[in-house]
Amino acid sequence: MKIYTKRGDTGRTKLLGGTSVSKSNIKVDAYGNVDELNAFIGHLKDQLKAEYFEEKYTAHLHAINIELFNLGSILAADANKYKGSLPELKEISIELLEELIDEMDRELEPLKNFILPGGHPVISMCHICRTVCRRAERKVVELGEVESINPLYIQYLNRMSDFLFTLSRYIAYKWDIPEEKWTGE
Repeated sequence: MKIYTKRGDTGRTKLLGGTSVSKSNIKVDAYGNVDELNAFIGHLKDQLKAEYFEEKYTAHLHAINIELFNLGSILAADANKYKGSLPELKEISIELLEELIDEMDRELEPLKNFILPGGHPVISMCHICRTVCRRAERKVVELGEVESINPLYIQYLNRMSDFLFTLSRYIAYKWDIPEEKWTGE
């Protein structure tokens, strides 16, 4: 099978189920943003592995890769035409993110200021992932305004951005990198 089909050369693509839509269609934009987030999460995971950071977090980032691929597939499906089955996002995924956030947060100083991104390339990548996650979340919210979606998708992305922010702070703490607080000056 060739990687290129030339079918997309006219600016159209097919959803799961065969429906032809413009590549600017909101569904394509939503699952495209989730796909972009997934790629950045993979890069963050690789950076953490290269730094020999706690395996628990790289393993969880791998699980997030799978969940994001599943979510992208769900968003890419035409619910009226696709007859296959896709893995559904579960509430336990959100609960696990919350547990990890709480676990990291117990070791961190209470947050009293906004934190500027940066301090180390891995910390910066956490913030890039967080902002891409927020964009994906906004696009999924927008999709939910025109078609019915499971509210867990939005909750999952919202919690994931919280996880990524907390992970950035946790890495800074573990590596003794001072956080730069935003003062407005």
